[in-house]
Amino acid sequence: METGGDQTHYVKRVVLPSGKTIEVVYFKEAEVQLDEQVPVEHPPAEPHQELHVCMECYSELVYPVHWDEAGPDNWNVLLHCPNCDVYREGVFAQDTVEAFDEELDRGGDALARDYKRLMRANMADEIERFVGALHSDAILPEDF
Repeated sequence: METGGDQTHYVKRVVLPSGKTIEVVYFKEAEVQLDEQVPVEHPPAEPHQELHVCMECYSELVYPVHWDEAGPDNWNVLLHCPNCDVYREGVFAQDTVEAFDEELDRGGDALARDYKRLMRANMADEIERFVGALHSDAILPEDF
């Protein structure tokens, strides 16, 4: 969209912590000239840290509740620790958030592995009981 030679919008490609890429369209007001615009100050990012570790109880179960952009390279993230029920919010650099996202993926993979292992153990136990019931003639045709 162009008016009078000045571009009234621009598109920025953003890589989300999950790895997905989105395009964000920013619109400028048509009557404001580029040299009149006041630069927007974004809050500085906190130093690199392990976001999955709680700063209060040192639990490694911290997860994000909400996150959104806080400038061109930073993210504003609300974190929650389920162990001590502490919430904290901060502005973090892209690489800190990407490392956090990778840790969340590792945790999700570990949960999925444990869930499958538990399902197999439960199924094996049910099969053993069923086989035992068959051998002791505790299952009759009327049971079906």
